[in-house]
Amino acid sequence: ATDADVKNESLSSVQQLGVEMTVRYGKYLNVLKEHAENELCFVLMNCEQFLKQQQTTVVSSLRCLQGRYAGYDWFASSVFLIMSGDKEKTLTFLQRFSRLLVSAFLWLPRVHMSMHLPVTTVESGIHPVYFCSAHYIEMLLKAELPLVFSAFHMSGFTPSQVCLQWITQCFWNYMDWSEICHYIATCIFLGPDYQVYMCISVFRHLQQDILKHTEA
Repeated sequence: ATDADVKNESLSSVQQLGVEMTVRYGKYLNVLKEHAENELCFVLMNCEQFLKQQQTTVVSSLRCLQGRYAGYDWFASSVFLIMSGDKEKTLTFLQRFSRLLVSAFLWLPRVHMSMHLPVTTVESGIHPVYFCSAHYIEMLLKAELPLVFSAFHMSGFTPSQVCLQWITQCFWNYMDWSEICHYIATCIFLGPDYQVYMCISVFRHLQQDILKHTEA
């Protein structure tokens, strides 16, 4: 993206709040220095400009298809922290990473209204992570952890809703930073199916708590 294009970009209130949280977390982890907020804003605006070039135009009444990705870019922020706040390294990595299939599963804004998806998929407004990863998580959960699957079924709340939240936020606020880094690295090196195995392993870890809450 050219500097002129990036300067025309502006962050939404949701993104600005996300930047504040990311910088606060980065300083807590001791991986960010002063002026990190400006650097992260620069990264996010570059990402938005870069991804906009690969978006298709859709005529839809769905609000999520009325423009930019509605949420905050947790994956780009995670990479920014992994790179210790180096904006050039972060952007170089994201540009190369975007060529890999796994980017569609880890970096959710990557395929928002993307020209690489079938038009019918884009028009549905449903992210591929939901009907790919989340679908396989439910299938595996039924086979591997039938008691947990039944507990969710009784509650009227689907495991895929929980997993989509975890995946969208790159497990922020759910796992420690070192585990988040392991999750990202594992999926990149071993393939996007490890996103499914990771969620199943978390459910296995939480099985006793889930069953206890179900009984109560």
